[in-house]
Amino acid sequence: MTDYIVRASAANNQIRAFAATSKNLIEHARTIHNTSPIATAALGRLLTAGAMMGVMMKGDKDLLTLQIKGNGPIGGVTVTANSKGTVKGYVYNPQIMLPANPQGKLDVGGAIGEGMLTVIKDLGLKEPYVGQTNLVSGEIAEDLTYYYATSEQVPSSVALGVLMNKDNTVRCGGGFILQLMPFAEDEVISKLEEKISGLKGITGLLDKGMTPEMILDHLLGDLGMEILEKYPTGFECNCSKERVEKAVISIGKKDIKEMIDDNKPIEVNCHFCNEHYIFTVEELKEIYSKASR
Repeated sequence: MTDYIVRASAANNQIRAFAATSKNLIEHARTIHNTSPIATAALGRLLTAGAMMGVMMKGDKDLLTLQIKGNGPIGGVTVTANSKGTVKGYVYNPQIMLPANPQGKLDVGGAIGEGMLTVIKDLGLKEPYVGQTNLVSGEIAEDLTYYYATSEQVPSSVALGVLMNKDNTVRCGGGFILQLMPFAEDEVISKLEEKISGLKGITGLLDKGMTPEMILDHLLGDLGMEILEKYPTGFECNCSKERVEKAVISIGKKDIKEMIDDNKPIEVNCHFCNEHYIFTVEELKEIYSKASR
C-alpha cells in the first residue's frame, strides 16, 4: 500500500481528524540512515506526526519543523514537513540500542529522556511561529498531545506507532490526530473520550491491515465521520549541490580560504537524506570568488 494521509470531520465538524499510513517512508528513512530498531521507531513516529501536521497548513510554501531534544542516549530527532505531505528527518544517534521497556516494547521514551519539544511553523510571515513545551514522556505522541493542549489550546489526541519485523525492517507504521473544535458539545467530547480510552494501541490496528479510513471509522464511525481529502505522503529531501554550495558560501571567505589552503576536496553531508556532496579545490576557488565576506 502506498503511504497516504486522510483528512476527515465528524459530529457536524465538531471533530477534525487526520490519519496516516507511513510504513514505506519510515522504511526509506531506516535504509538511508541505517537506524537501529529503537531509532527507527522514534524517527518513524515523528515523521508520521510531521506529515499529518504538515498537511494541516494552508500555504503551498508553508514549512513545519518538529525538533525533539532530550538527555537520553538518542540525543534528539528533527523532522521537516511541507503542506503537500512531503517529509524528511533524522535522529542524532541512529545506532542507539536499549533493552525493551517493562511492556516489552521499544523504549523510545528511555532513548529520548527528558527535554524539550519545539514546533516551528514558517508561514511566510516576517517571523516564524515557535511553540515549545517540555517532554512529558519522550514517547512522542503524548508529547504532541501535551503540546497541542498547552501551546495551541486545541484539545487533541495523538497516536503514533511503528512496528518492526525481526529482520529490523518496518512491518507497519502510521497514526492519527483527532482534534476537538471550540464549539464541541459535552456529549460529543464524552463519546470521543470513551472511544479513545478503549483503544489499546495504534500498532495493533495497523498490524491488522487497517487503512487510515478504517482506523477513523473505528474511532468516529458512530459520530457521523466523513472523509474529506486524501493526500499522498513520502520521504523526500530537496537538497542539491547548488543548495549546499550556497551554504558553503555563507560560512565566509576566511573559512573557505582555509579549505583551499588545505589543498584537499571537502565532503558535505546532508543530515536529512545522508547524501554526500564533494567539492574539489577548483570548485572551492569558484565558491570563494562568490563569497561576499
